[in-house]
Amino acid sequence: MPQVSIIMGSDSDMPVMAKTAEILDMFGVSYEMRILSAHRQPEALGEYVKGLKASGCKVVIAGAGKAAALPGVCASYTPLPVIGVPMKTSDLGGVDSLYSIVQMPTGVPVATVAINGGANAGLLAVQMMAVYSEELAAEVELYRASQAASCDDKDAKLQAEGYKAFL
Repeated sequence: MPQVSIIMGSDSDMPVMAKTAEILDMFGVSYEMRILSAHRQPEALGEYVKGLKASGCKVVIAGAGKAAALPGVCASYTPLPVIGVPMKTSDLGGVDSLYSIVQMPTGVPVATVAINGGANAGLLAVQMMAVYSEELAAEVELYRASQAASCDDKDAKLQAEGYKAFL
């Protein structure tokens, strides 16, 4: 079984959740990606999530929009850490999704990233697993160093060429 389970409630969530997969690919972290709806397939979702820990999965990343029950339902079925990714919605811009995910009752926590924060969900999962892997921890440090170097490069360009170089 892969180390991370990426679950989305609908294929419309794929553009955001693909960013999660891209981050996991970058770090060489194995994952499985599923479309399972908390509302349309509650039994199938429950059975799948209940089996994740026994199969070796370490982290669940669940993305959902609107009522956004998926991350919370996943958390209710497993002791594994669950990261919720609220999707931007046409009705309320994703605030509905964010509130649905972040407002979990005591005893059923869900870590929550920004609206459409698929990449950060992948990074958070990698950081969680890096606690137990020196190799992965070193890769996270290299990634962060590359992020800092990118900022340095952009500032050097700004100083040398001015703001119009960015327009």
